[in-house]
Amino acid sequence: MSEPTTPATELASQYIARVTGDLEANVKEQERISAEIASLQEQLATLQRDHTVLVNMQQALGVTRVPAEPSAELPSVAVPAPRRKKAEAAPDGKQKARKSTSAPRKRSAKKPAAKTASTAKTAKATQPTLVELIRRHLAEQKEPRSAAEISAALGQAHPGRDITAKVVRVTLEGLVAKSQAERSKQGRSVFYTAPASEPAVASEEAGAQAEGAEG
Repeated sequence: MSEPTTPATELASQYIARVTGDLEANVKEQERISAEIASLQEQLATLQRDHTVLVNMQQALGVTRVPAEPSAELPSVAVPAPRRKKAEAAPDGKQKARKSTSAPRKRSAKKPAAKTASTAKTAKATQPTLVELIRRHLAEQKEPRSAAEISAALGQAHPGRDITAKVVRVTLEGLVAKSQAERSKQGRSVFYTAPASEPAVASEEAGAQAEGAEG
């Protein structure tokens, strides 16, 4: 009959030992906290005595304004609120004032951009078109030129413009279709020249301008 009671006795002894250890730890923790409270109370009593002495000295010096008496209880530690919450709790007037001060900066920043864009448009409008550049170049050449040669010459003369051989070739074909340029082949290469009637037209325009100047 002693065999079944042996495990129960061992389990009970284990519980007793655990409870005893927890109880001792609890008592030690209470003693530690009590000692801290006693130390804080001594510090508080010292501060209260110093406060009384300082108030008496202030009154003796003729200062009528006396600070409020501190509470006899231990002060509770207040956790400061995050700065973000303080900003949200600010009056509406301050928030609106900040928005109003930032608005003119945005508007003033847009004005130079618009002015720059208008200046760029004006400069672009005064530049000759690619058709005009090609026609002038063909009129100045005495020999036929290929689209690659024309695009290379115009790219060097106007480095700020994006002139490619493909665009020049399409433009030249459009001029040929309008009889404003002539196309010829030499083997597999295609060359372009100014129309034969263009020098005559140019000379007639120069004569007309000269007559108008004399009149």
